[in-house]
Amino acid sequence: MRLTVERLGHKGDAIAQGPEGPLFAGSFLPGEEIEGRAEGNRLEEARIVTPSPERVKPPCPHARSCGGCLLQHARDGFVADWKTDVVRSALTGQGIEAEIRPILTSPPRTRRRATLAGRRTKGGALLGFHGCASGTLVAVPDCHLLHPDLMAAFPALEALVLAGGSRKTELALTVTRSLAGPDVSVTGGKPLDGELRMDLARLAEAHGLARLTWDNEAVALRTAPMQQMGRARVAPPPGAFLQATEHGESVLLDHIREAVGDAARIVDLFAGSGTFTLPLAERAEVAAYEGEAAMIAALDRGWRQAEGLKRVTAETRDLFRRPLEPEEFKGVGAVVIDPPRAGAEAQTRTLAASRVPVIAAVSCNPVTFARDARILLSGGYRLDWVRPVDQFRWSAHVELAARFSL
Repeated sequence: MRLTVERLGHKGDAIAQGPEGPLFAGSFLPGEEIEGRAEGNRLEEARIVTPSPERVKPPCPHARSCGGCLLQHARDGFVADWKTDVVRSALTGQGIEAEIRPILTSPPRTRRRATLAGRRTKGGALLGFHGCASGTLVAVPDCHLLHPDLMAAFPALEALVLAGGSRKTELALTVTRSLAGPDVSVTGGKPLDGELRMDLARLAEAHGLARLTWDNEAVALRTAPMQQMGRARVAPPPGAFLQATEHGESVLLDHIREAVGDAARIVDLFAGSGTFTLPLAERAEVAAYEGEAAMIAALDRGWRQAEGLKRVTAETRDLFRRPLEPEEFKGVGAVVIDPPRAGAEAQTRTLAASRVPVIAAVSCNPVTFARDARILLSGGYRLDWVRPVDQFRWSAHVELAARFSL
């Protein structure tokens, strides 16, 4: 059957209206005429009859086979507008209107953290990403997404696959760019024994890895894998959350600083290892709360070793089960909140009753952000502005920063 693509779904896949309902059709763009065979709710073996003027040649040679990027076939301006509309639609769904600032997108080749898959083969090691909606592993020797420092770590990662992988199972290799070199955490490999431990330690040294962790056990620590956070340097725990690009982190931090203004006391909720806490401590006292004890410990060490920062208190606390209560915000001039994808409904409800003058929010999920924003608006806040941020270039993922005022 021949159909016209009407829109993109939230995962970036094309949706066309079939005779019996919507059909998902893969990597096509709105307005494109396509034809294929309907099977369930999908259009299989689909091809383009009439391309969209928004279609471009993907810049990366791996785009057609690799599932790491979903939207390289679309003009950058189209992707920016689509992601902005994702944010706008989430707010509209909650009946919210606000100023939406132009989206800011991280440049190509700036992703500083990624999880790759690896498997031994007859001829050596295969390292890369899975194909779109596929278990096929695709090598990406000229990836246009990853930072050059991560690409330079590929020989080390392949050596780890050869040493500790098998042809039957896949390893997951999380590699993070640090000031001291690659920070690598591997899961799914062979069980550690004395011989493998020695082999892995030698590989880490030979390839200049800052740290190597194998199934959550430290194998090698050549030097602390530091991240710069304002004036402080922090070594996050293995595999810990870190903003995907330095550009994206800088954009979010700039907007957080704008939002909190000259507040003298700040509370940072879901603080992680100190991405926002430590730069904000250059001008204000900050109380940081995070559910992962290892991340809070890293934040605290970073603060204690830095110079010129105001007082920071760091507490491990499950903000889902035990959110801060309204009375705990007394005397606080601003709150920063950066929850995981599920949002922070319980914490937002107590925050709405806190009467804190300003709330600076960061979110990686516009839908749960809009839900939580509705709670704050019902509690007497207004949403001053929203800034979409695209750290995950060519994906369906979009983040945002926002400011609420009482």
